[in-house]
Amino acid sequence: MSTTSGQRTQAGRITFFVSLAVFAQESTWNLYDSQVPPLLREHIGSAALVGLLMGMDNLLGIFIQPWMGNRSDNTRTSWGRRIPYLVVGMPLAALLFLAIPHAAAALPLLVLVMFAYALVANSFKPVAESLLPDFIPPRRRSRANAVVKIASSLTVMAAALISIFLIDDFPRLSFAIPAALMVASMVVLATKLRDSRSPAYQAALVEDRERQGTTSAGVRARVRVRDIVLDIVRDPDRSRLWLIASILLFGGAWAASRALVTPYGMEVLGLSRGDAGGLALPSGVAFIVAAYPVAMLAERFGRLRVMMAGMAVFAAGLVLGTVVQTPAGAVAGLCVAAAGASSFLVNAVVVLWNLAPSDGVVGTYTGLYTVGWVGGGFLGPAVVGAMVDLTSWSLLLIHASVIAVVAVLAVARVSALQRRSSSGRVL
Repeated sequence: MSTTSGQRTQAGRITFFVSLAVFAQESTWNLYDSQVPPLLREHIGSAALVGLLMGMDNLLGIFIQPWMGNRSDNTRTSWGRRIPYLVVGMPLAALLFLAIPHAAAALPLLVLVMFAYALVANSFKPVAESLLPDFIPPRRRSRANAVVKIASSLTVMAAALISIFLIDDFPRLSFAIPAALMVASMVVLATKLRDSRSPAYQAALVEDRERQGTTSAGVRARVRVRDIVLDIVRDPDRSRLWLIASILLFGGAWAASRALVTPYGMEVLGLSRGDAGGLALPSGVAFIVAAYPVAMLAERFGRLRVMMAGMAVFAAGLVLGTVVQTPAGAVAGLCVAAAGASSFLVNAVVVLWNLAPSDGVVGTYTGLYTVGWVGGGFLGPAVVGAMVDLTSWSLLLIHASVIAVVAVLAVARVSALQRRSSSGRVL
């Protein structure tokens, strides 16, 4: 009994540390997304060019995150394989983030600092998130990841409060607050956590020995990103490939329902730009409220089942927002949709971790999840926008729901393949 209690205490401790790291880094990202565009607008008149520069971080993430996740998977130090990258990356990212408002006077310098910040921050993002599966056993990962997602969601509110109360009077100090928080979280992680003690790190050491440790005298064999991707593509089971496809599809549906809701409110509901921009705010609260209960349900009834049910609720919420075409109806529909979407956002990466062939590659798998999600975030609004062009703005939410239904079918395929499998994985 005492062992179980100790395991729960350790899981809670690790969850807190990872949530702190994610909260710190997402605080900088959210303030970046809300306050860097006005700095660019001082030099650039084209909204398209501003959008292109603001999308630079997502493009970098597609290439950098899997590579850095894989690099941390293959790292062996007395501190472990993740903490060394965080100790270097987080203060450097904080310094670059702090420099953004100081570089705003000259466009080339501003773009250079933006690029450097996006490069560094993308480098350690999958490293921090991979600490969770390193320490938390498969059966308890959903509830731990739910806490991390809640912490991430709260950063939207934190960035909004900084924007409301500080940005106009103290523009440079506003950037200093998230930067200081990131450095503080790094200090806590560096002093309190050694991921060399994690079960996944110890398992990776065992795998190293089982592979006979070296490719030549004194050189340890490394698992490359290319080999991991080829293994996923060539696997006759196809579960992992279908899951990544569902991440791409649902990420597209989610991004379209968020990115295009402001013009939807203006075109269809007759709202002002400000009022239309606030339509999705209550749904953020709905997501936070639903995230942890959804994780508990997933651990009780199965993650794939709960994901499919939640994705169906997401689609139904968007249909509701279309049928009741009023501001109140849109808010209600988006709240239902966000609550349903929490089942996917909390559990999809956990399923991908648990489908990994070993704990030695979870960092790479975290990066591959990001590739699917960011890819959907890039393609989804464009595809749904094209569908709106062919029909009308009044059908925006219906179009997003159609993509979500296709994503449900992809997860259903994963479920069917796993029922035939005798792998014994905890999904």
